[in-house]
Amino acid sequence: MTSDSQPEVSTPKPPEHDDGAGGQMSFFEHLIELRKRIINALVAIAAGAAIGWFVAPRFVSLVTIPIQHSLQKHGLSDKLVYTGPTDYLSLLIKLSIYLGIVMASPVVLYQIWLFVAPALYKRERSAVTGFLFSTVFLFLAGIAFAYYLALPHILDFLVSFQGPAVPLIKIDDYFDLVLLVIVALGLVFELPVLIFFLTLFGIVTPKFLLANTKYAVLVITVLAAIVTPTPDALTMLMVMTVMTGLYFVGVGVSWAVVRKRERRLAAETQG
Repeated sequence: MTSDSQPEVSTPKPPEHDDGAGGQMSFFEHLIELRKRIINALVAIAAGAAIGWFVAPRFVSLVTIPIQHSLQKHGLSDKLVYTGPTDYLSLLIKLSIYLGIVMASPVVLYQIWLFVAPALYKRERSAVTGFLFSTVFLFLAGIAFAYYLALPHILDFLVSFQGPAVPLIKIDDYFDLVLLVIVALGLVFELPVLIFFLTLFGIVTPKFLLANTKYAVLVITVLAAIVTPTPDALTMLMVMTVMTGLYFVGVGVSWAVVRKRERRLAAETQG
């Protein structure tokens, strides 16, 4: 080193702002990543189904309680039947798969999150994380609503029609009805999450949702008629009320998302 050479002074680099989306991936890299996430989700579902096989008999006993109460209330035998030698076994296998999906849902959602997260902004990732976990809570809330409130009303309405014939209810037919109501209402309870994502990607706004409330109520009425497989007005009104409440919860969530986005943009403009 010469005597007149000056020591190099390293200037610190400005902090990097990770406000942009993650690194770009090629089409084939996306396919490889998607295959990996699908395999992980299927493995989780298979493990959940294996556990569900041992839980299924107890689940059968739990789910038959509402129909047994309804039958006893109307002075009827509370025994469910199956007519084919493999019907009950098929029911247990079906329930094992459904229980496996429910138990593996956090893992499945996490795999979806890992696939989608690189395309989101950093702040959006932190916001989406909380709402992904809330989907499980809302789905379980929908199941609880279906089991404790909707199903008893539906079953009481159906069993109340008595004539010269005595109802002989097949257990697989009963579970088809129960799963229809439970899954439908569980999905209905995801409405705030759906509105959150629609707002996050700029498809809807709180102003748009409030301006189209009457159309939303019309759609809610149709959905309530679909998820309640009886012409029972009381049950349909109950489901409509809950769905309308969830819609306005979604409006509040949409407002929070838009307000946070506006504050961020204002802070970036002033900075």
